[in-house]
Amino acid sequence: MKEFLNKYLNLIKTHKKVFLPVFSGIFILIVYFFIFYKLPSPQSLKNYKATPLSTHILDRNGKLLYQLYSKQKRSPVKIDGLPKYVAQASISIEDKNFYQHNGISIFGGMLRAIKDTLFRQQLQGGSTITQQLVKSALLTPERTIQRKIREIVLAIWTEKIFSKNEILELYLNQIPYGGAVYGVEEAAQRFFGKPAKKLNLEEAAFIAGLPQAPSQYSPYNSPDLALKRRNEVLKAMFQQKYIDKNSYEKAIKTKIVVKPFEEKIKAPHFVFYIKNLLEQKYTTKEIEEGGLKITTTLDLDIQEEAEKILKEEIEDAKELDVTNGAVLVTRPPTGEILAMLGSVDYFATASGTFNVTTSDRQPGSSIKPINYAIGIERKLVTAGTVFIDSPTCFVGGGQPKGYCPVNYDGKFHGPQALRFSLGNSFNIPAVKMLALNGVKEFVASSSAFGINSFKDPKNYGLSLTLGGGEVKMTEMATAFSSFANRGVVKELNPILKIEDKFGKVLYEFKSPNFIANIKKPLNYPSFFSIGGKKPISEETAFIISHILLDDNARSQAFGAGSLLVVPGRAVSVKTGTTDDKRDNWTIGYTPNFMTTVWVGNNDNSPMNPYLASGVTGAAPIWNRVMKYLLKTQPDLWPIRPETVVGRQVCWDSGDLMVKKDDGTESCSPRFEYFVKGTEPNEPHISKQTVAITKDDKLAPANWPEVEMKEKTIIKDMFGIYCVDCSHENEPYQNIRL
Repeated sequence: MKEFLNKYLNLIKTHKKVFLPVFSGIFILIVYFFIFYKLPSPQSLKNYKATPLSTHILDRNGKLLYQLYSKQKRSPVKIDGLPKYVAQASISIEDKNFYQHNGISIFGGMLRAIKDTLFRQQLQGGSTITQQLVKSALLTPERTIQRKIREIVLAIWTEKIFSKNEILELYLNQIPYGGAVYGVEEAAQRFFGKPAKKLNLEEAAFIAGLPQAPSQYSPYNSPDLALKRRNEVLKAMFQQKYIDKNSYEKAIKTKIVVKPFEEKIKAPHFVFYIKNLLEQKYTTKEIEEGGLKITTTLDLDIQEEAEKILKEEIEDAKELDVTNGAVLVTRPPTGEILAMLGSVDYFATASGTFNVTTSDRQPGSSIKPINYAIGIERKLVTAGTVFIDSPTCFVGGGQPKGYCPVNYDGKFHGPQALRFSLGNSFNIPAVKMLALNGVKEFVASSSAFGINSFKDPKNYGLSLTLGGGEVKMTEMATAFSSFANRGVVKELNPILKIEDKFGKVLYEFKSPNFIANIKKPLNYPSFFSIGGKKPISEETAFIISHILLDDNARSQAFGAGSLLVVPGRAVSVKTGTTDDKRDNWTIGYTPNFMTTVWVGNNDNSPMNPYLASGVTGAAPIWNRVMKYLLKTQPDLWPIRPETVVGRQVCWDSGDLMVKKDDGTESCSPRFEYFVKGTEPNEPHISKQTVAITKDDKLAPANWPEVEMKEKTIIKDMFGIYCVDCSHENEPYQNIRL
């Protein structure tokens, strides 16, 4: 081999005059075909005609929800007729060295662009204005080394042909600002209803911030992000001395006021939710001009019925000071989103575009089932465990001043089994449950349920179980899926299929539990093929679900046959209302369907205190939506695992009910479910001799002048309770954590 190479090299040296031109020619041909073959000329920029293909977003049955976007709207303008700050805003945020470079930024943009190309990362600030222009107008969107080199060549070439002002003018007329809006003139008309020549500084800064991520910074979809982005542009303009300090400080205090979104669109909150998800996988150009076909999980019939119900019920709830609501309908076994209403009316006001289903709100008592489920799963409690609902303060453990919760009705209800504590949504038992679980354990376990909004446990106290932390409706629907799915959490899934413009399938959702026609009668899903995290056992999931469908378990607080009951159907449901009456929830489910409802006000003002009943506000909306969903469905009760057993227990103590020697029962019995091995085995003993004060109260330790009497005593994990003692002006018990 070595001899062959030496012979070959000697041959080249001998005939180098022949080989050198040959190799040079081959190299030139390679470079030509790799870079220059069919390379468009920048001269065509002046006459560029875009032919984008719109992306279609469809419901599960093929009904069109929205097009992204059928054509480009572009009205060319001369840069000389625009206020100077229109161009300056774009230069500041996109390419601060625009006037210094020759088309490319060698040390900044090129290195970032190469990293972008090699590692397929979407990085900011990787291209100059000239590069963005040629990339948008002349090149295809794929990310390859070849395309990046062509982009660089075209950018340098463009700078040789056009002046800086001409390039700016081409850029401002060519660049996309979201949807069908191309060019600064159409952007000004779309967002502010005026020509670009009449834009003020704040409006120009807002528009300049859009090209980087038009959907993400849309004032219709994400008003907070849009404002933040505009202020970033203004800050860049100030730092680069295009505006003075007074102009900057005045501008950032100005709100963004845009025209109402008027395009025909169905399920708008859902559509923009889908668009945001697509932007995590595809470029803006691919989404808006790539001709994609997105078949979603949404059912337009369910969506429109939910919209009708929400609008009617919010109108009827005006006397409750309720102005807004949100509805999320999902399928627990697949995670499919069947309906998403982020507000009562997307087009009514600027706040209507705000999507409550994906925003942080306090859940109130609707978070309690997760707290109790963790306790049952850890075998700290059972459905029959008794909690003493009496005046209680919790001291220590992050509660330095003491935390003394009260119930929604301002009363205390004495001994309450877990079933009735959860069903009636009593607060003191729930706080005791969290004290047993520990806030740290609760936050960690919540993450396994799909709730990721809770961060550092040190930021929360025992009020977390009463809704003291913020969550998203999408997270709550995910968490509750564990109860419907026999312990398995199913992440939400809004997309069934993605196809490119040629019909090639790029993504397809597959599940043994997927059913195209969800209006036909559905039997139990295949629980064993759901797949996903399993934070709780099927035994725990069954017990929680059974408690939440037990109308008797909640009748003390809500009355029998309330709006939490769907006649003829077994539906598990939980409400939640924050103490300040700013958030009101109802979440309920069957094995196949779940509906999550929130009502409140976007300005965060409180609602009428009457909402404390728990069956006003969100509950009527939830009830009507569930009736609609279940009208063609069979009645499916939660499936009891063989490892869940039933026992007769005592109403007041939760102890095992036994027969006395004379054949009578040892206590007033009731039936309860237990995870096998956790059922009570101690017989009920109600009477004990204890120290009693002169005013017939249970005496604290070392209390003077007591009398030993036989009393009916119930205990929980934190102390004892005298059933037949006086409870008038009962003092608070301090529980040290």
